[in-house]
Amino acid sequence: MEYTIKYKAQNTYEASANGALWQFLITPEDNDNQTLEYADFKNSLQVIVENSINAFGFKTYRIQPKQRFQEIQFEAEFKLSKEVVNPFETIPSTDNDETYQLLDTLEFKVEHEQFLRKTPLTSIPKELKNNFSFDLSFSIFENLQRLNAWIYENFKFKANVTDVDSDLTAVLQNMKGVCQDFTHLFCALARANKIPTRYVSGYLHQGQGYEGDSQMHAWAESYIPGSGWVGFDPTNNLIAVENHIKVAHGKDYSDCPPIKGLVYTTGANETSYTVEVFSQQEQQQQQ
Repeated sequence: MEYTIKYKAQNTYEASANGALWQFLITPEDNDNQTLEYADFKNSLQVIVENSINAFGFKTYRIQPKQRFQEIQFEAEFKLSKEVVNPFETIPSTDNDETYQLLDTLEFKVEHEQFLRKTPLTSIPKELKNNFSFDLSFSIFENLQRLNAWIYENFKFKANVTDVDSDLTAVLQNMKGVCQDFTHLFCALARANKIPTRYVSGYLHQGQGYEGDSQMHAWAESYIPGSGWVGFDPTNNLIAVENHIKVAHGKDYSDCPPIKGLVYTTGANETSYTVEVFSQQEQQQQQ
């Protein structure tokens, strides 16, 4: 699969801003089945764009306007190729007792500690009942599939119920949220069952009828002994393969927000952005 991604954002301020600093984490990752072939990022103020690497080793863009401004636009375009893979080829059909016992070994816990750790965004409140648990008669992969389906079937995708700082209390009380909420819930429950799991930020192939494809998307990756990291999208009950374009991962959203920054201004402001993701085949059909 060959993809083109177009990212556009606009910030408008009621009072002139006297300087700012932004960091964008929006560049697709180069990995075993995904190759970034072209990347371009620019802004309407023509401020020099700096390239940097975040704490998890992912590429970021940084810009720091020094002049006064009331509006700024950002545009990025990426082209990449993504290998079509069958995740079931590397997944064992069954797990023996030794596989589950491995999860309790000190060596495994130390190696994967970072993604077994609870965070404020991936903690189940004690006062709220957890209605999902692993069944050890199933394999780890099957249990993760069951978790993926359980979230998809029991929670409704609805915007503006939560925000980027919401913990799981509102999600579990309202049974509603967006992709980042469902990914946090997946991470919390997988980690509670001793499975290292990380939060992933990226893009989703549009036009397939998937929830969460209009902006940047979120899903999870869990470590399965003998198979490695496998992606799960609880928002759509999918295994994350060729339709999912990875940008970055972390313990939760706070480790990989698409944009963060500081603006020196007063008064109201407006921010809008759009994301387009289309394959080369779709682009040729449009032409």
